[in-house]
Amino acid sequence: MKSYVVGVGMTKFEKPETRDWQYWDMAREAGTAALADAGVPYEKVEQAAVGYCFQASTAGQRAVYELGLTGLPVYNLNNNCATGSTALMTARQFVEGGIADCVLALGFEKMSRGSLGGGSGAGDFATSPVARHYGIMAAAHGFEASPPTAQIFGNAAREHMERYGTTEAQLAAVAAKNHLHSSRNPQAQFQDVYTVEEVLAAKPVHHPLTRLQCSPTSDGAAAALVVSARFVAEHGLEGRAVEIAGQAMTTDTGESFASGSCVDAVGRPMSREAARQAYEASGLGIEDVDVIELHDCFSINELLTYEALGMCAEGASGKLVESGATTYGGRWVVNPSGGLISKGHPLGATGLAQTAELVRQLRGEAADRQVPGARVGLAHNIGLGGAAVVTLLRRES
Repeated sequence: MKSYVVGVGMTKFEKPETRDWQYWDMAREAGTAALADAGVPYEKVEQAAVGYCFQASTAGQRAVYELGLTGLPVYNLNNNCATGSTALMTARQFVEGGIADCVLALGFEKMSRGSLGGGSGAGDFATSPVARHYGIMAAAHGFEASPPTAQIFGNAAREHMERYGTTEAQLAAVAAKNHLHSSRNPQAQFQDVYTVEEVLAAKPVHHPLTRLQCSPTSDGAAAALVVSARFVAEHGLEGRAVEIAGQAMTTDTGESFASGSCVDAVGRPMSREAARQAYEASGLGIEDVDVIELHDCFSINELLTYEALGMCAEGASGKLVESGATTYGGRWVVNPSGGLISKGHPLGATGLAQTAELVRQLRGEAADRQVPGARVGLAHNIGLGGAAVVTLLRRES
């Protein structure tokens, strides 16, 4: 059974405390926009899959109640930074499993200022779900006072540089590209353009990563309405429908930890396997993809994901971004929205914001960001702890 996204919506992603709003205000804005985009009233929604990381239990109900009080089932989800795509996957499974014909996937986050997951030492993570991941890092590189997520990804970058000859300029090229893309996105948190040299000269966070190579804390929400083929036909939504052609979620396996490498601990193996499964489910390959939204929480993760998705050989991602293959005029356009680095990263909303961007691209509605002739899009969303979700979206006409 096929499933389709027929409506998407999102708020502008903003620095925490920029607006005087609560998470339910964000959810109302994004959810209302998704329903309006589809032209479907809330009363048609049969289930809601709601993702967030930092709000209290049943915050999903508090958020969804802003759209209406119909008594529908609400499922509260938390999968770290992959929470938004987990909500989308849950909605898809309800539809493809014949449980419901119309499901709302909603994600939001109201965050605090400052670095995510701050801590002063490895002991802070002794009982954390990511203790094993940080243990890998500490054994190989020690544990410093800088933000721990920046440390583990920064150390992955160092390993990549030592192993493959990747340069600091190639890492900075990822950020420069995504900041340039976000200058065309009015819903992005940042819209300033930076050169590679300016990215390299920015405030250091954890070598080799600078501030402009790290995703910020953000407030925001995003939503997608997922429906069955029957619902599309009954409501005349063929002109709005984008097929979820294939999707897969994977979590860590022994490979994530066996090597003792931060490159593996931050998720390249599970991203590679999620991509393989999604390609198999859809009958599509990376050669069929036109536009990609991937999880560039740090510049190095974009390079690691190029390799995991099969866009280049292992170790060749630095040269790929340097070649211009991942921007307008190249083989793929990666993160036309600006990605996490520049669009922003409200954890629960990120995966659904990727979906919103791709649906707009495949419908030809992305304005100044439009990728010409885009028909197949790929979303990649990952969370430490861990989960990787790869989704292939296809416009059938």
